[in-house]
Order: sequence, then structure tokens, then C-alpha cells
Amino acid sequence: MVAHRPGRSPGQRFRFEQYLNYLEKNGFECHVSFLIDEKDDIVFYAEGKYLAKTRFLLKSLIHRWNDLKKIHDYDLVFFYREAHMMGITWFEKKIKKAGIKMLVDFDDSIWLRDISNGNRRLAFLKRPSKTAEIIKMCDACIVGNQFLADYAKQYNSNVFVIPTTIDTDYYIPPDNGRDAERVVIGWTGSSTTLKHFSLAIPMMKKLKKKYGEKVSFRMISDEFYYGELDGLEKIKWNRETEVKDLSVIDIGIMPLPDDDWSRGKCGFKGLQYMALARPAVMSPVGVNNEIISHGNNGFLADSPEEWETILSQLIEDASLRKRIGEAGRKTVEEKFSLRSQKEHYLEIFRSLTQN
Repeated sequence: MVAHRPGRSPGQRFRFEQYLNYLEKNGFECHVSFLIDEKDDIVFYAEGKYLAKTRFLLKSLIHRWNDLKKIHDYDLVFFYREAHMMGITWFEKKIKKAGIKMLVDFDDSIWLRDISNGNRRLAFLKRPSKTAEIIKMCDACIVGNQFLADYAKQYNSNVFVIPTTIDTDYYIPPDNGRDAERVVIGWTGSSTTLKHFSLAIPMMKKLKKKYGEKVSFRMISDEFYYGELDGLEKIKWNRETEVKDLSVIDIGIMPLPDDDWSRGKCGFKGLQYMALARPAVMSPVGVNNEIISHGNNGFLADSPEEWETILSQLIEDASLRKRIGEAGRKTVEEKFSLRSQKEHYLEIFRSLTQN
């Protein structure tokens, strides 16, 4: 397993890390080579610190070179997105030349340019177009939705769609007796999706003006929105408390712009809310349209007026929140849970390692 950073990346955690135990129980010996440790992670996404980033870059290249020295110990190399974040495919080419089977997984439109705020001046080091080259070299490709699959199939005929999944034994709806008189609207994300939270600010200001103390807001992230929004509580994301922190909300929101990057997203925020039996309100973009049956297991809101209308209904009707939340939980259990997808995931690995 070749990946970038342990523990913190939702894509890694929910697309392959949570499957490792199941693979090992079924005869696979899995070794994970992370490119970034916790110390490097702090530096890598910070603004500036170019000397430290240069040292890290050299260290990361040496790390991958050492991985290559052991490559013949393996039957299959699994890449989460890429072997290295620079715009090179040198490591993938060396593995291909060694005759080792390769499997790549991605859950975003990574062939498009999307640079973190802390690394905008280093954008010249990246080459998103290399995604096509990696897909061509691999023996198979796993993606998170059909939009991504349509792209991958241009370069590889062996493409599998496995949604980003939730471990429903970990995400358990709390029996916390929520206060029907006070409603918390929540959003969870990271520095890379903070711009999407900002899309909801005008709507949330209207709701606060309309309902006053009855409504408050909670955001859970590694970075925060610092504009004006009365009643906004900011919670620093913590892996150990993420479920507990998210369980406080009554309604979860996932606003998105309608563009190619957003169409490649896998609806993970919405699935988190739904897994906790909280009604999700999402923009009708990409896979969100497949996850949500409008008015049955969640809601799709496009215009500002639709957002305000739907959220007002949920704020005013506790029984509606309960019904939609329970239906959302059922959807996750049936289609978007670790339990529902693990056999499919295992079969892909078996198919690539059978002699």
C-alpha cells in the first residue's frame, strides 16, 4: 500500500485503511508505506517553510527509492492516487518494469489542478495530467463514483466503482435526547473544502435572523471560517473525538459548486451525517444525486431559496428530522458501508493476485 500521510486523510482512512484488517483476515499480508509522517504533515500543509519543505522533498524521494529496493517482495502494489506528489511517474514506471501488478485508487478529480493554500507557490512541482499515465500503467483502477470511472475508462478497461464507505460499527447514531427546541446545523471538512462552507454563509445568516437562539451552527475542521456568522461554534478536528463531535448536530449540510472538481467528489460529508442518523442537505452535484432520494433519505438543495426552505422545514419539525435521519442511516448500511462493500473490495485484490 503506497500512500501519503497516515491517519488524517479521509480518503485514505475510508477508502483503504479500514479495509486492511479484512484483507489480512483473508490471507493478504499488507505493508503500508506512508510518504509523510506526523511531523512532516504539519510542515507540508503550512504556508511558507520552504527550507523545511525542500528537506522533506529530498527525504521523500529517498523514501520511495528505498521502497523500490524491496519491490520484488510483493505481488501487488496499491497506490492511493500516486506514488509521489511531484509531477513525476518515475516510481510507477520502475514498478511496472519490474513486472509487479499495480492497482490505483482515487476519489477526486485529481487530473484537475487543485492546490492547497499552503502550497500555491509550489504548484509548478505538480502535474495533474500524470493521472492518465498512472491509470494506463496499472492493471486495474478503483474509483469512488461513475464520473471518475468515466474518466478512468479512457485509459484502462479494468475499472471498478467502490463508493467511499463508512464503518457503521464505528459511526453509531447517538441516543443523546436532542433538544427539540434548539437545532444545530453542522458542517465537517478541511482546509481544502473550507471554500464550500463559505457558500452556505448567506443562507445561514438568514436562518439565524429568522430563528434567533433556536438555531446555532457547528463547523468541525482543521482550519476555520473567520468571517462574520453569529452562533458559529468552531471545533478542531480530532480523530479520537470526530464521531462524538459530529453527533452534536441535528442537521448536516454539504454545499458544493457545480464544477468538474465537485462532480468527482464522493459525497463523504453527507454519508457521515447519514451514518449518524442526521438528515443531510446536499447540493445536487455528482454522486450526491445517487446517494440522496430527495425527501426520503435526505434533501437536495440547489438555489438559495431551496436551501432556506428545506432547512426551515427541518428546523421546525423534529419528527421530520428523525424520519429522514433514520432513512439515511439505512441507506448507508445498505449501500455505503464497509460491511456492504468489503467482499467486492476483497475480490478485486484476489483477481489481481491469482496465479
